[in-house]
Amino acid sequence: MTRLGLCSVTFRRLPAAEVARRAADAGLEVIEWGADVHAPPEEPGTVRAARDASDRYGLACCSYGSYFRATPDDSAEFPAVARAAVLLGAPRVRVWAGGTGSRDATPHERRGTATRLREAARIAADHGLELALEFHSKTLTDSVASTLRLLDEVGADNLRTYWQPPLDTPDEEALAGLAELGDRVAAVHVFSWWPGNRRLPLADREDLWAGVFDLLNRRRARLDALVEFVPGDDPAVLAREAATLRRAAAHRPGPPA
Repeated sequence: MTRLGLCSVTFRRLPAAEVARRAADAGLEVIEWGADVHAPPEEPGTVRAARDASDRYGLACCSYGSYFRATPDDSAEFPAVARAAVLLGAPRVRVWAGGTGSRDATPHERRGTATRLREAARIAADHGLELALEFHSKTLTDSVASTLRLLDEVGADNLRTYWQPPLDTPDEEALAGLAELGDRVAAVHVFSWWPGNRRLPLADREDLWAGVFDLLNRRRARLDALVEFVPGDDPAVLAREAATLRRAAAHRPGPPA
């Protein structure tokens, strides 16, 4: 039920057609086009080229990796982001929950971020799109508790969240957080970093990813697992990483504890 794919930001230096070709050659199914290089919202021609590239290699565009942060400075930018997502054929837009961590954000900042996300969700719905929050440090989604709270504060049916393993978090704790987010997860970003942001092969944390798919496979609902960053930003290792991802995805859940 989980589609396996690639975030194009993994290979920012490659042209879109080369990114799509390598993803297809690695046996991946879907792609998240990033707005920073491969599909800037203000460049419709570049966005169309990205869509053409994924179509040519038989990849579905599962999401648009935008950099809309729901801050006062970019509050007017979302309509262009939504139009670009439609042009890509992406059903989902990845957005960010401000630029301040949950412990440092004032109540006023938090309310403002929620208000802007609510408006973005309204615009997205008008375009037939879902939104999903980047699960990331230095934003209001820097913890599971703050993410769940923000989703409730926004209160939009078409808003969910991404998940990725928090830095330096042991496997058991990371998996507990994913379980707590439950059905509110739309996709996961797949990488193995340890310690800090040291990039390891996925196989070095294969137990973590087997545990992730144990949880995901219990849900029996479709979502996306997207490779995001590889050791050395080396395109040559993508096939190896995709093979590890397929092995983890094939993990069958055991009986409930």
